[in-house]
Amino acid sequence: MVTPEERAGPLPRERYQRAMLAVVLAALSISCAPAGAIAAPDIAPSPDTGVDRNPSCRREDFRIAIDVGHTPDAPGALSARGRPEYEFNHQLAQEMNDTFRRAGFAKTLLILMRGEGKTQLRERSVLASSFKADLFLSIHHDDVQPIFYDEWTYNGRFHHFSDKYAGFSIFVSRRNRFADQSVQFATLLGAELKKRGMTFTAHHAEDIRGERRQILDHERGVYRYDQLMVLKNTEAPAVLLEAGVIVNRDEESVLSSPNRRKQISEAALAAAVRFCSEAQDAQPREKR
Repeated sequence: MVTPEERAGPLPRERYQRAMLAVVLAALSISCAPAGAIAAPDIAPSPDTGVDRNPSCRREDFRIAIDVGHTPDAPGALSARGRPEYEFNHQLAQEMNDTFRRAGFAKTLLILMRGEGKTQLRERSVLASSFKADLFLSIHHDDVQPIFYDEWTYNGRFHHFSDKYAGFSIFVSRRNRFADQSVQFATLLGAELKKRGMTFTAHHAEDIRGERRQILDHERGVYRYDQLMVLKNTEAPAVLLEAGVIVNRDEESVLSSPNRRKQISEAALAAAVRFCSEAQDAQPREKR
């Protein structure tokens, strides 16, 4: 789940320059490495991806940055059974990265950060921008406001939970320089998730403190959240996916399953193929 730390001003100039130098070097080492250095041997591109193989999408030229939300040091929300959100985020992002690469998107960047606070949030955007990403996708899992918590005992320990809400949600920032393209990908992603039987949660629009987000698309689950740092600061179309509500006991179990991670990853792939085709048709890379 996103946190209040997502709101912040710019880094002081010297700190920003140091951060920029570090992440540019990291991005160059990743993007210039051989394919085997990025993906395991069993992630070779496959001619049969099971999705629309639109020939107008030149997948080998399309760069996708997949951001693992939170860090081991600041792991985000706790699930109904006490698992940190970061574990869910990492597993899903890795599955998504592997799915993209099997489908022929050879230039992917999996962003894994350490530490706490605003600096590591800003560095995610710097890294994705240095990578020259054509698409930035941040992976999270959702919580609810504490007023909805109940308590239960699981494995001899007390945990908070809420079965009131379930479903995915997708966020974009109108302060992103590519806001229209961000909304475009978000609607494609929401449509693909719905095709696979997943539902949208409207609880971020509740008229309570900490929520009150504007819904841009009620059918596909797209919200506007202008202050999210990883969205507004990234120099690429940028979307944040809350894959589901992990404080919901039933949904936590579903989200923990390999099958659900596979479904979400395939939805992201199908959306990316369409978005890639439309983006490349509209403006070839050499002109972007």
